[in-house]
Amino acid sequence: MITPTIRPIQKKDNVPIAKVIRTVLIEHGVPKVGTAYADKALDEMFETYQKERATYFVVEENGALIGGAGVAPLDNYEGNVCELQKMYFLKEARGRGIGKAMIKLCLLEARKYGFESCYLETMPNMENAQKLYQLAGFDYIDGPMGDTGHHACPVHMIKPL
Repeated sequence: MITPTIRPIQKKDNVPIAKVIRTVLIEHGVPKVGTAYADKALDEMFETYQKERATYFVVEENGALIGGAGVAPLDNYEGNVCELQKMYFLKEARGRGIGKAMIKLCLLEARKYGFESCYLETMPNMENAQKLYQLAGFDYIDGPMGDTGHHACPVHMIKPL
């Protein structure tokens, strides 16, 4: 097996990363409305992250994408907070330390951009993801920050940087 490569997203990755994300969301029974599933950005991931203080990384193995994650300023929020965004991995990527490496890389980028905190939203049944976030230093908070449009995601977490 080839070691997976983590690299910045390229335009050619738009269709495969959208498929990866939607596959994981369907696997977890996530609603299609009020979650990343319906985001316009999902089909234009490369273009979405071509803005200041934003980066998205993909994980490639054996010529195929198996996951991704990124950081960007938190939408509709007054403050120096970024959001860990669209962090999803196919089954074959899980349990191998890839998520841990991806969070570390995203938080490193967030610090380079000068953010003070990193926020995320997730679903209650994504328990393994929540454990990973907690190990990375994220803590639960009582409600949403900003307005990401993901009103169906009731779990909110934050980490000081």
